[in-house]
Amino acid sequence: MAKPLPPDSMGNLMVNQWPDWLPLRADLKSEKPYGAPQLDVPIRLNTNENPFGPSKALVKDLEGAISEIGARLNRYPDRDALELRRELARYINQLSDTRFAEGNIWAANGSNEVIQSVFLAFGGAGRSALGFEPSYSMHRNIARVTGTNWISVARGENFAIDLTSAKSVIAQERPSLVFLTTPNNPTGTITPLAEIRQLARSCAEVGALLIVDEAYQEFSDEPSAVTLIPELPHLLVCRTMSKAFAFAGARIGYLVADTRAIDAMLLVRLPYHLSSATQALALVALSYSQELLANVALLSSERTRMRKSLERIGVAAISSGANFFLFESANPAALWSELLESGVLVRDVGLPAHLRVTVGTPEENDRFIAALASAQEKSSTR
Repeated sequence: MAKPLPPDSMGNLMVNQWPDWLPLRADLKSEKPYGAPQLDVPIRLNTNENPFGPSKALVKDLEGAISEIGARLNRYPDRDALELRRELARYINQLSDTRFAEGNIWAANGSNEVIQSVFLAFGGAGRSALGFEPSYSMHRNIARVTGTNWISVARGENFAIDLTSAKSVIAQERPSLVFLTTPNNPTGTITPLAEIRQLARSCAEVGALLIVDEAYQEFSDEPSAVTLIPELPHLLVCRTMSKAFAFAGARIGYLVADTRAIDAMLLVRLPYHLSSATQALALVALSYSQELLANVALLSSERTRMRKSLERIGVAAISSGANFFLFESANPAALWSELLESGVLVRDVGLPAHLRVTVGTPEENDRFIAALASAQEKSSTR
């Protein structure tokens, strides 16, 4: 069994210990890299991965795709990834009854590269980006790295967006970019489509772009914000294949937006940024979308079962539209360590009185529930 480590222990250099000869930017010297503890334990439920690996048929087709391009790896990939963008548009259209084409899609190495490209094109020195926190910390991190001023707006009760306050801050601060994650990470909170429309209109009044991060959208019953793009061209939607497609290792993210916003990505992209292998693998995975989305339905059902099980053992859990949820704890750090001793790794996201658990396989979820129940029983007898 792995020895328990502090939730934020990443084995990184301690801050302020950089050598004098390294001309690191002053604003980065006290920062830490993004990441979660990577520990060798039986049950890892801390990084929101999809626990279901590809089927044998999908693996066979993935192998075939790699074999096919193997003889052509001496050539650069399709610089614009047109076929992949066309198939991503087809996928979005099937889910949301939209009419997007490849010109409305931008693909990159994970949604983080998409977000970084948005900052490079529309942020930078002298500009501000605003986000509703707690939320995905990479928005703030990439703002810092690109020299964009970050404005944090606290979420309201139950981690929902306080719409009146949000619109007021947008009008006052007049940012260039506004980030909204829904379902939100790390809380799982869903922002209804009607509220997204209001936020987008407030952004339009100050000349800001609204970037809706929908990394977990397939796990939600709420319609996607992509349906608003035809009426609100300054709304950009960021998606990923890491979660619903169980494709985290392939690193595929994409942006759905007005064609003029997509054209701006060309100005900041790196040459041939998306490899031939990545494009080929993503195309195969998209052809299996129906099979993969069936696993999404199973995970959503497991999410409900887990939350009900926690309620039965007296642990409150936050409602979620993602493949994870928050649950309450009087002492998160102690409970995190106790669960780890039982072979279950969850995530301490730094929220007071809460830990986060990813929905795993039914067997993994049963192990988590049993470990949590045991920890609860021990706590009640102390």
